[in-house]
Amino acid sequence: MKNTTKNLLVFFLALLLVGDIQPYPIDGYSLTGIRRLLRLQLIVDGKIKDTKPITGALKLLKDIKLNLLGERGDSLSVIPQPDPGLQKSITSLFPNLDESYSIAVLDITPGKQIRYAQRQQDRGFMPGSVGKLAILAGLFTELQNLYPDSFEKRRELLKNTFVKAGSWAITNVHTVPFFNPDNNNFFKRTVQTEDVFSLYEWVDHMVSVSSNAAASIVWREVVLMRVFGNEYPVTEQQAKDYFNKTSKTELSKIAVSVVNDPLRTLGITENDWRLGSFFTSEAKRFIPGSGGSIGTPHGLMKYLIAMERGKIVDEKSSLEIKRLLYMTDRRIRYASSSVLTDAAVYFKSGSLYKCKPEEGFECMKYAGNVENYMNSVVVVEHPDGTTYMVALMSNVLKKNSNVDHMSLATQIDRIIRK
Repeated sequence: MKNTTKNLLVFFLALLLVGDIQPYPIDGYSLTGIRRLLRLQLIVDGKIKDTKPITGALKLLKDIKLNLLGERGDSLSVIPQPDPGLQKSITSLFPNLDESYSIAVLDITPGKQIRYAQRQQDRGFMPGSVGKLAILAGLFTELQNLYPDSFEKRRELLKNTFVKAGSWAITNVHTVPFFNPDNNNFFKRTVQTEDVFSLYEWVDHMVSVSSNAAASIVWREVVLMRVFGNEYPVTEQQAKDYFNKTSKTELSKIAVSVVNDPLRTLGITENDWRLGSFFTSEAKRFIPGSGGSIGTPHGLMKYLIAMERGKIVDEKSSLEIKRLLYMTDRRIRYASSSVLTDAAVYFKSGSLYKCKPEEGFECMKYAGNVENYMNSVVVVEHPDGTTYMVALMSNVLKKNSNVDHMSLATQIDRIIRK
């Protein structure tokens, strides 16, 4: 029995994505109703004793702006050719690293010439948690379809619509925060089927702690928005009836459409980036995957540029997506570099690993011997104005690449700022 269990664990395939990073500006509670933000504000105010966020995490809502509005952004409707000097410096980072490392870097520091560099920008990887950015684009697209003339009504829907997790949350491994403002009770645990959060909080869980349960629940709600239109939000029973009565083929078609069509609108091709399946096993049982998932540094960079240009749906939606990516707590992997401590960091990372039996090899988290993807997208804004974007992807077998990603972050920052 012991050997059988060990073999099952060795074959374990996990979609394990970044946890314990908390985006969205701390002063956003009154606007969003995300209770986690209220607790952070109370910590900053000294009313709750806990570790305060680092300097780079203390931007307020009014401080977060899009960097590529107007003519400067228009010049990036097509990603430019590599800048010779920057390209040489970026290329020099990789001779001693695994050949899989692929990257796109764009320096958009105000007052300076835009510079681009890349390495294997069109190489495809399993995107892992980075794919949740496609769900964000799909969500804000459907919200616009519901309320084309009012962003405030879109926000009200996110804030005031509460939905239960249901079995779509199974299985999941990342904990999410629970905070009761009445008594300041706070704890973390994995999502359970009876848990209820607002749409804003589910979205926050999906991005901040990369909850797979939250990702499947948000994606489910985006499908329901597409199907029911102005009748959304619907009751739990209406949703159950719809999913039970609709063919799997039709459900799959709609689900793939709501998260991929917005990418195509941005000029992100199917080979650049596509999302093909839900993030939990039970969600996949309701809606089977289709077409597989893939991402490239080129496709992810197109997304970041579109966000900074205000082109993901519209300017207000793009700004809201950027706020959701703003890190206000512990930073890990690429974002954990100490040179970024004072910088505002807008970040999403993800990983996917897979193991098989191999003599002398023990399967460990983020160190698979079949697949071992680790990916990051990041926008960095330093207090001195230095601003740049990075899409980094790798598939280094048998090794947790988090330290290498952090080291690359340090070196890239120095290259950009010198």
